[in-house]
Amino acid sequence: MQCAIGCLLMLCAFVAPAQTAPAPSPAGAAKTVLVMGDSLSAGYGMSADQGWVGLLERRLQREAPGWRVVNGSISGETSAGGASRIVQAVVRERPAVVVIALGANDGLRGLPLAEARRNLARMIGASQHVGAQVLLVGMRMPPNLGTEYTRGFEANYRLLADTFDVPLLPFLLEPIATDRANFQDDNLHPTVEAQAKILDHVWPALRPLLR
Repeated sequence: MQCAIGCLLMLCAFVAPAQTAPAPSPAGAAKTVLVMGDSLSAGYGMSADQGWVGLLERRLQREAPGWRVVNGSISGETSAGGASRIVQAVVRERPAVVVIALGANDGLRGLPLAEARRNLARMIGASQHVGAQVLLVGMRMPPNLGTEYTRGFEANYRLLADTFDVPLLPFLLEPIATDRANFQDDNLHPTVEAQAKILDHVWPALRPLLR
């Protein structure tokens, strides 16, 4: 564990040598929440505005005027894919907040935990480098992958949150995971009806960052 922390701290110094403020927005321009996720955030099996990120856009209009959402989520995305896109995304969007909700596809493919940590660390570091606040959203794996892997997978998110001093929402699907009725026929992707529950779960962790 000490070695893992040390490696992450060195990576922090490499990807985010100094936190810079976001570029000033034109008067009246909305601040941006950038969501970098996979199919769980892209709204797989439904129109984009029905997913929890689409619902977030409408909630922001009501409860946090002056904010907008850019959904950079892609179905099938991995942490490696997110890491490869993050620099271009934050430079283009200049977000004030970045929500990183990746890892599910890494776990299902058995990606080595150290690789997943490096990828997510790069995403957090790049986001902080442009002055964005980060909300890290975790995922959990089924027990059939083995106790050591599933525990280590969960611990990855805690280690990253502690190292980079960012808030952590431990499990995106927490409020719906135990009820099969909340999932589509593939038993992996939440239904349209479950999206509001996911947003209600994310909102308390995200709301304090919208300053």
